[in-house]
Amino acid sequence: MTAPAEPPGAAPGAGAAALTYASTRGRWVLFATVLGSAIAFIDATVVTIALPHIADDLDATTADLQWTVNAYGLTLAAFLLLGGSLGDRFGRRRLFLVGVVWFAVASLVCAVAPTVGLLVAARAVQGVGGALLTPGSLAILQSTFTGSDRGRAIGAWSGLGGIAGAIAPFLGGWIVQVTSWRWVFGINLPIAAVVVAVTLRHVPESSDVNASKKLDVAGTVLGALGLAGLTYGFTAWTENGRPDAVVIGTLAFGVATMGAFLWVESRTAAPILPPALFRWRPFAGTNAATLLIYAAISGIFFFLVVTLQVVAGYSPLAAGVAPLPVTVLMLLLSPRAGALSTIIGPKIPMTAGPLVCAVGVVLLLGVTPDTPYLTHVLPGIVVFGLGLSATVAPLTTTALAAAPDHLAGAASGVNNAVARVAGLLAIAVLPLAAGVGSSLTDPTTLEPAYRIAMLVCAGLLAGGAVISLLTVPNNAESVRPPTPRDR
Repeated sequence: MTAPAEPPGAAPGAGAAALTYASTRGRWVLFATVLGSAIAFIDATVVTIALPHIADDLDATTADLQWTVNAYGLTLAAFLLLGGSLGDRFGRRRLFLVGVVWFAVASLVCAVAPTVGLLVAARAVQGVGGALLTPGSLAILQSTFTGSDRGRAIGAWSGLGGIAGAIAPFLGGWIVQVTSWRWVFGINLPIAAVVVAVTLRHVPESSDVNASKKLDVAGTVLGALGLAGLTYGFTAWTENGRPDAVVIGTLAFGVATMGAFLWVESRTAAPILPPALFRWRPFAGTNAATLLIYAAISGIFFFLVVTLQVVAGYSPLAAGVAPLPVTVLMLLLSPRAGALSTIIGPKIPMTAGPLVCAVGVVLLLGVTPDTPYLTHVLPGIVVFGLGLSATVAPLTTTALAAAPDHLAGAASGVNNAVARVAGLLAIAVLPLAAGVGSSLTDPTTLEPAYRIAMLVCAGLLAGGAVISLLTVPNNAESVRPPTPRDR
């Protein structure tokens, strides 16, 4: 659900070929980048729909299902910023191709995995591929097109990506219902083959001649280990039902490693997480709000899709399509919300939007056996979608505007990574907080746990609104940090 953001080092660089949007080659470049980024987005979406069937087929526990989602999210979040830096340094097309092929090979292993352990391992490898191809897709457009053509290409990339998001629930639900959950991963192979063929033939190579020659390997490793420790600790806590020595140890390791990560980032010459960005209150506040809001979004969709199947008895297709109005509303209203925020300032939409989302979440509390969609699910979905449409564009725009021009690319990468980390931690912590127990497929346990999880998500949304109210300026001009001359 994150709005498209400019990746690090997106300025045109060495080897960039200025194409026009209307040219045949320009359209092929757009096709390759949209389709390439779509496989990573769609795969992350439809896997949630398949979770009950994965549990039945592989005898998976709640922790197994959490890791099926989180193994991908963990490596994607941990290596996203590094993926952008590698593309800037070694060639964006090259890294994009590596990411697509990597993603496809991992998808094949997911599709044939005989055990849940192998499935989780393959999902982790798949996330690395996603971290390589995701920043590269938009960076290719920004380095290939110039001027108004660049704006048109990025706008088309955003719109077509939204259409892919709208198709994903239909596709995932239909695949799981008609064939097998394994084809959720298997379908990536022919799509990836098309992306590779088009990219090799039509996409020009480019790199950033000003990109730092140093890679923040220490920061990347420490960040990945810290996130892994926290994720494993909370997931094991859910499975064990108590904080035993393993849980306490891994959580302590995660906290200590994240502390070491912050220490390294404050001292390295080319950090993947520039500390200077967080010295400006609007940027720090916007990313804090992002953390809470996107944690809520991830938790809501995770629990809603599973609960509609396990508790309410919906088919995979019906459960997958249930949140579709959110995507439709965002496609229709997000551009208008972004334009409005430039007039009235970001504070109002970033405060009111999450509160409206929270109201929608409360309306979704009444999911019980045989819950009718039109009267008990759709109203909450629509209210939630309206609130989200008012929130996402101003939030992303503010996160970018609240950084100096020379750090704009890093700011977009940080905000994207914060959103990914929020979703990762939400899936790890929410089942524990809700008391879901050792099985997400038991309707007796899941029904009350679902209500608790939704109330927690509503609280997170309200918290994001409060942070926005306290830290985001009233007008768009005040979002920008002062220049040295202004200080």
